[in-house]
Amino acid sequence: MNSQTCRFRTAIFDLDGTLLNTLEDLWYSTNYALRESGFPERSLEEVRRFVGNGVRKLIDRAVPEHTPEEAKQRCETLFREHYSLHMKDHTRPYEGIPAVLKELKESGCRIGVVSNKFDAAVKALCAEYFDGLYDTAIGESPLVAKKPAPDSVLTAMKELGGVRESCVYIGDSEVDIETSRNAGIPCIGVSWGFRGRKLLSELGAEYLCDIHSQLTAVILG
Repeated sequence: MNSQTCRFRTAIFDLDGTLLNTLEDLWYSTNYALRESGFPERSLEEVRRFVGNGVRKLIDRAVPEHTPEEAKQRCETLFREHYSLHMKDHTRPYEGIPAVLKELKESGCRIGVVSNKFDAAVKALCAEYFDGLYDTAIGESPLVAKKPAPDSVLTAMKELGGVRESCVYIGDSEVDIETSRNAGIPCIGVSWGFRGRKLLSELGAEYLCDIHSQLTAVILG
């Protein structure tokens, strides 16, 4: 199968909760920053709910209510420093994901990764776990607005030479569904990530996948 016969010729993926299970490392770095700041720690399930909108929003949600701005900034800095050193400790690709990306590439699809994780971490993780299996990776930076703004997806689409009519976005959360709609492209929701099938279905994801093999079936058609 070549790109001319694929249902979608450009596939743009979210990272955390979609391609990689990053939750434990995010949790450990969050609690490190909270401890060092003198704040109470958070449970794994709390951090699961807090992630998805970038580091600053994660810290905003994790620190106690009415925390001063200066303390939030220090906590964010601590998180970034710790995460930069420990982001690969427990993080792994979800089962079958490298094989999915390989099959898509061999079928002629162009593959992008967009994330609200800070850009250096996105690029490092993609290079570590998906070397040769993607064409561009874009993370949080002053140059592009965070999801659910469509900017990162539209930037990836431009870099990949894609058009809306043949592009699909793949993610695991409400942020991803909103992002795809803002970008004007359909969304494949994956239930193995941080939010689950029920929420994705309620929010109206155009496609739902429960196992990795369903992704190739939907994207390649």
